[in-house]
Amino acid sequence: MKVLCYGVRDVELPFFEKLNESFGFELKCIPELLNDETVHAADGCETVMLRGNCPADRKNLEIYKNYGVKYVLTRTVGYNHIDLDAAKELGLKVAYVPFYSPNAIGELALTLAMMLVRHTAYTVARTHEGNFIADNFMFSPEIRNSTVGIVGLGKIGLTTAKLFKGLGARVLSYDAFPKEGVDDIVEQVSFEQLIAESDVISLHCPYSAATGTVITADVISKMKKGAILVNTARGELHDVKAVIAALESGQLAGFGADVLEGEASFFYKDLQNSEIENADLKKLMDLYPRVLITPHIGSYTDEAVTNMVETSYENLQEFIETGSSKNQLA
Repeated sequence: MKVLCYGVRDVELPFFEKLNESFGFELKCIPELLNDETVHAADGCETVMLRGNCPADRKNLEIYKNYGVKYVLTRTVGYNHIDLDAAKELGLKVAYVPFYSPNAIGELALTLAMMLVRHTAYTVARTHEGNFIADNFMFSPEIRNSTVGIVGLGKIGLTTAKLFKGLGARVLSYDAFPKEGVDDIVEQVSFEQLIAESDVISLHCPYSAATGTVITADVISKMKKGAILVNTARGELHDVKAVIAALESGQLAGFGADVLEGEASFFYKDLQNSEIENADLKKLMDLYPRVLITPHIGSYTDEAVTNMVETSYENLQEFIETGSSKNQLA
C-alpha cells in the first residue's frame, strides 16, 4: 500500500517512519501541502494523508480518483477541508483522527493568554533592545485574580480549563452540550454569562457552516472592556474585522491566534521580504505585541504528532482489513 503524506516537516519524518514499522506501508512523504500542483504527486498511490490546510475539494478528489486513490486520510480532528459529499459520490473512503494530545493545544492557548496578560512579548522586545525600564504597560493582574472563559468543553477545552484552574483562576465554561463530572474544574454557565464575566476567553469549539462565526462584533461588544481573546481552534470562529476594530478601540486588550481564516495562503511561508497582500493579516501584524500570532502549531508537539500519525495508520489498516474504520467519515 503506497501512501502519500502531505506536509511532513523534517522534524516529523522520523515519527512517520518509526510508527510505520508496525504497519509496513510504502511511504512517500513530502513537505508541501496539497495544492494544484502537488495533487499530482498522488499518481500511483492508493492512499493520501492530509493536514488541515490541504483543500480536498471536488476537483482534487476527482484527480485522486483518476489516479487510483482509494483512501483519503486526514491526520486532524477537523475535517472541513474535505468535501465529504464529493468523496462519497466518488467512492473514496475518508477517515479522521478524533483525538490527539489535548495538552498540545491547551498548553499553547495558556501560553498565548499568559504572554498577553503579563505583556511578555512587549517586555522581552524592549529588553532585547537594551531598555530595562519597567513601564506602566508592563503592570499586570495575576491570573488567580482573573476569570477565564472556555468556549467548548471537549477534551481540549477541559484540559485547557484544568491548566488555568491549576494557576488559581476562576474558570467558566460553555458548551452546547453540558458535561457531567467537571464541576470541580469549571463553572458551566450560559454563553452570555461567560462573555460578560471573563477576563480571558479561549475558544475550543468546532467550526461548521451550521454553527458559523462565534465571536462577532455584537459578541465582542458584550465582553468586559480590556478582555483578552485566544483562538487555537479554527480561524472561522472569529470575525477578524470585528476583532481588529475591538483592538483598535481598546474593547479588546489582546488577541492570541494560532488559526486565521484563509491561513493556507500565508501560513508556512516566509513572507519577510514580501508585501503582505492580506489586509486583515497586515493589520493584525501591525498590532503586535497586543496581537500574537503563531502559524497553526498547536499540534506541533512530539505527543500530538505521534497520536495523529499512529491513528491515521490504524484507520488505513482497518480499511484494508475490514473495509471500514471506526473513524470513518465517508
